[in-house]
Amino acid sequence: MEEMMDRHAFIMPEHRDDTVWVVFNEEIENRTGVLEFHLMGLSEDPELQLLLFGLFLAMYLVTMLGNLLIILVITLDPHLHTPMYFFLSNLSLVDIFFISTTIPKMIVGIHMHSRVISYAGCLTQMSFFLFFVCMDDMILTVMAYDRFVAICHPLYYTVNMNPHVCVILILLSFSVSIFDSQLHNLIALQVTCFKDVEIENFFCHPSQLLNLACTDTHISNIVIYFIGVILGIFPVLGIILSYCKIFFSILKIPSSSGKYKAFSTCGSHLSVVCLFYGTGIGVYLGSAVSHSPRKNAVASLIYTAVSPMLNPFIYSLRNRDFSNALKRLHSRVF
Repeated sequence: MEEMMDRHAFIMPEHRDDTVWVVFNEEIENRTGVLEFHLMGLSEDPELQLLLFGLFLAMYLVTMLGNLLIILVITLDPHLHTPMYFFLSNLSLVDIFFISTTIPKMIVGIHMHSRVISYAGCLTQMSFFLFFVCMDDMILTVMAYDRFVAICHPLYYTVNMNPHVCVILILLSFSVSIFDSQLHNLIALQVTCFKDVEIENFFCHPSQLLNLACTDTHISNIVIYFIGVILGIFPVLGIILSYCKIFFSILKIPSSSGKYKAFSTCGSHLSVVCLFYGTGIGVYLGSAVSHSPRKNAVASLIYTAVSPMLNPFIYSLRNRDFSNALKRLHSRVF
């Protein structure tokens, strides 16, 4: 306090109080050494929190059991040991970890009535979230390429999609996701002071974490959006191009049964693609239109929790091969 009075010893009396308040306010806002953040709750109503606790716990358990069932069926049934189901099992594994990065923390927070997350925990959650969402993106793109080769170039399918190539594609997806995650982590580590500790979401979203920085993050935002365009737009364009060629190839199939079989093999994947990118685009469009943090958090919840939960239902209901494999497993067990 004495240092502050010394700094303003030569300020005119009528302006001294205002100037002291400005400097003091700046010192409060430019916080350094932040140890924890406060996540936003979806509701402050105790009765509604109890309902949300049960709802999110049920969603998490259904997602875990459904995706584990997909992995189990694909592993045990030799008829599903094909590239398409190899990628599907990897997608289910990624979805298990994807939902586990956000929902368990929120469930525990509701139960313990605590919205606090440590600085290290926030960066860790952000890194895993970005890694698994990028892995989802990459695997869905690889699965579209797999369907493109199978339908448009069936004679070369066993050569172009051999086990060695499939493993390389998964490793490539893993490498790209690691790069994306660690790049965002590196950018976040450059922020040395925060003007607030309230994160306007139920998890540590990278864009909202940067919004709390009291330094200029213009260059960091440009880098993040540039990487987002590359890893978001190009996979989507690849999927759209693949399905355009698939569609025209299916139209050339003379028999109606052949067309139906080709459409059925693509229908499940296309439904998952629409769900994943539809909810993701909806989150970003919603955040741009709506300035309500709680509405944006609900939109993010649909993107991070509903999509992984519905994937097993889509594949079990719309995919005949998987449904038959599930029946064979059921008859073998019971």
